[in-house]
Order: sequence, then C-alpha cells, then structure tokens
Amino acid sequence: MIKIEEYRGHIRNWKALCRELGVDGTLSRAERERAILEQAYRAWGTEMGNHIYGMFALAIRDEEQQRLFCLRDQFGTKPFYYYVTADGRLLYGTTIQKILEQPGFVKELNEEMLQIYLSLTYVAGEDTFFKGVKKLMPGRYLIWQDGELTIGRYWRPEFHPDESRSLEDWAEEIHETLKSIMPEVKDEDETAESFLSGGVDSSYVLAMSDAQMTDSCGYEEERFDESRLAAETARLLGRRNSRCLITPEDYFAAVPWVMYHMEQPLGDASAIVFAIACRATAEHTKLCYSGEGSDEFFGGYNMYRNAERYGDNLKTFYVGNTNIMKEEEKKRILRNYDENVLPIHLVREIYEETEGLDPLTKMSDVDIQIWLEGDIYLNVDKMSTAAGLEIRMPLTDLRIFDIASRIPAKYKVDGEQNKIAFRTAASKVLPEEIAFRKKLGFIVPIRVWMADDRYNQDVREKLGSEAAARFFNLEEINAIFADYQAGNSDNWRKIWTIYTFLVWYEEYFIKR
Repeated sequence: MIKIEEYRGHIRNWKALCRELGVDGTLSRAERERAILEQAYRAWGTEMGNHIYGMFALAIRDEEQQRLFCLRDQFGTKPFYYYVTADGRLLYGTTIQKILEQPGFVKELNEEMLQIYLSLTYVAGEDTFFKGVKKLMPGRYLIWQDGELTIGRYWRPEFHPDESRSLEDWAEEIHETLKSIMPEVKDEDETAESFLSGGVDSSYVLAMSDAQMTDSCGYEEERFDESRLAAETARLLGRRNSRCLITPEDYFAAVPWVMYHMEQPLGDASAIVFAIACRATAEHTKLCYSGEGSDEFFGGYNMYRNAERYGDNLKTFYVGNTNIMKEEEKKRILRNYDENVLPIHLVREIYEETEGLDPLTKMSDVDIQIWLEGDIYLNVDKMSTAAGLEIRMPLTDLRIFDIASRIPAKYKVDGEQNKIAFRTAASKVLPEEIAFRKKLGFIVPIRVWMADDRYNQDVREKLGSEAAARFFNLEEINAIFADYQAGNSDNWRKIWTIYTFLVWYEEYFIKR
C-alpha cells in the first residue's frame, strides 16, 4: 500500500502525467495530485521528481517496502524538515511547528547557526536554529527504513553554455517557453491576481497572464515608492491595480508575527513588506502570481557584472547574495565564536561542481542552491501560507532554468545591463522602458525608519535585553547602532539582522 502522508505544492504538468500514469483527470485538484504522486512513485521511485514540473514537498509511506520516502522539489520552493529522536524515531513535516509539537522532540537552540546568520541574514544549508532539526535540501530525497536514514540527490543544476546561438534566438526560446508554461500555472476554473513591482520580472509575468488585478506596495516616502511605476505598468497593460500603503507603524508591528510564522529568523527587510502585502492581497483573492527566480537564472543582480573581475577568487569569499559581516566583526560582537564555523564551508561542494565554468555561472549556482532556498522561497512560502494566500511562480520552472543553463554569460550581463536575454524576451510584450528598466530591487525605507526614535523603541530594547546579553557583547552591538544613527547607513542591515534574530528568539524560546 502506498499512502501520501504529507504533501504541499502544485503540479503544473498534471495533464501529461494523468495521461502517462493513467490517473483520472476529472478528479479534484487535491485528489488528482495525490493520485499522480502515488502512481509516479510506483513508476519511477526515487527519480519521480525528475518527471514533475511545479512545486512540491511530500512524504510517502510505502507499506510494502516498509519505508518512508520524502521528496523536495528541485529549487526548494516548498520546505521539508526532519528530526531523529533520542529513541530512534523520525519526525518530519513541511513545517517546523509540526515537529515541535510531536513527542520526543527536545527544543534546543543551535547557536552555531547564529554565526552563519550574521553574515548571510538567512538560514543557509541543511541545519536550522533548532538543534537536530534539518532541512531536506532542494533536489534531494530522504528514505527512512529499518531505523536508517538515507539522503539521495535526484537533481542538481548543470550548465552547458551554447555559444552557437544569437541573442534573439535565446529571447525567442524564453518567450515561447514561458508562453507554453503559463496555461499550466493555474487551472481554467481558477482566478489569479498578480503581484506587481516596478521591475521586469513581475511585469513580464503579468503581461503573459490573464490576471486582471495587480497588487503592489507603496510608501509615503517617494524615493522608495515603486508603486507608481507598478500602477503605470498595469495601466499600459490594461489591468487594474491595488496599492497597499505601508507605514513604519505597520512595518514594525508585523515583525513578531513574521518571525513566528517564518519559523526561522530572516534578516531580509523586504520579508516584512511581503508579509503585509500577502495579508492585504488575501482579502480579495486566494491565488496570486509572483516573479521570483529569473534574477538567479538569468543574471539579474548588479554584482554579477563584476563576476569576471572576481575570477577564481570567488571560491574564497562568495557565499551568495548577502555577506554583511566579516569574521573579525563577528568575533568582536559574539560571546561565543567558533573559528571552524564559516559561511564559505556551505558552498565548497558547489564550487567543486562548477569547476571550469565561468565566474558568473559559479555565482549564479551558489545563489540558486543557497540563497533562493534559504531566503526567497522560504519567505514566499511561509508568508503566503500564514496569510491564507497561494502563490505560484511561473518563472521558477525546470524548463525556464534549462534555457538559462545554456545561455552564455555575454547574454546575461555586460558592463551596462543585466538579464540581457531575459529582458529582450520581455520586450516582446512590454514597452522597452519597462523591459530594460534598471533593477531597483525590493526597496524598503527601513534604513530611514530604524534611525527614527519614533519607531525604533523595540530595536533599542532588544539590543539591551537579557537575551541579547546572552549572545552578544552589548557594548559592541550598541556601538554599531550608535554609528548607524550617527549617519553610517551601511550599518542598518547589521542591526536589522541582530534585531530579527532577537525577535525570533523571543517568540520561540522566551514566550513559548
């Protein structure tokens, strides 16, 4: 007997799989997807993930083999956690909360993770802040049989640059592939809205979709407010736009709620904005598109334009999109510092996998395997779920990645532009001023708000708390805060990362 014990996700190529596996395509989505997963396991076993396009994390009980089989999708869009108890039982689930609630779990802080977190601002790799709780990493499966745990890998990113094709060839393939994917992203009887910023990713997804309503965030501070660009994009494409105005009061009030539902601390300031946006959007829809994935696949970050300059030195320092604190600074501020716990250790295997490839590809691969799973997709999944909203990301797809994996670096970035091939594809349905608009990122005025004594009282309190004194040298972290308030705005991310950890710690180890 095969039984689906845990499943969260969305299968895009369900029609093809129903035909291939003999599943009744008229079943409800929930029944259909469970039937597909059962038959896929029977047909392909540990390789079943290679046949599924979409988002998934699941656990299957195989009574015949007397084993548990767990699987996570190729990019880690849905989380999966596991924990082995002292008496040799496996606890598992798509949330840490489920594991915390089960008999045999012992809640202990994994303090080593704080050292990694202070550099990366997110929880990278397989370990978590809960001692013994591990993530099943993307593209992996887990087998639990006869009390033995086996982790296998069914997929890894591979890159094979093809220099024989033109920029227009690549743009055409991107565009035609996305055109074929969009009808799979939702069923015909579903209605979706679309998150919209001022950038090309969300604009391209919107232009290729049938969404009639768009959802954007804005601020009173004009220099941070992209919502006007979003509203204009919506107007040009003949869609409606809903704007959520976020005040500093709203922002700081949401932090404890976000850290609790995130289950791990996350120092990405845009996560708070995204959470507020999800809650606002869930008031009028239960399904929304979002544009994550293309930056990492197609060379979207400004730092990628420096890849050639970094050369082979990358493997000595590049650990992903963020690296805000160096080791000397962490030695000063942490009460317990271990010289053997270094972020660079998390990416050694990735550099071994990309040996001989160009520097841009190496940087992209690090971000695809570490940053996307640990920050971007975690944020999307946790905040949308907490708000009661389902988010689907059309650009995060194996077929889109396959194209990106073959595009040479020269069609991804140059001295002036990033995401060249992707933007060229987007220009087929977007005005050039939108398709080639400079990347702004998900801007948040937190660097201004946190320096304002009207809003930063909780930050001040946390930096002087007993909890802070347990982990940090208070004089050192408050000196960083004072330097930030004196005008060194570069320090805002350091303070925010410390603060979010302390808020999370309070939620999980003081209040509960």
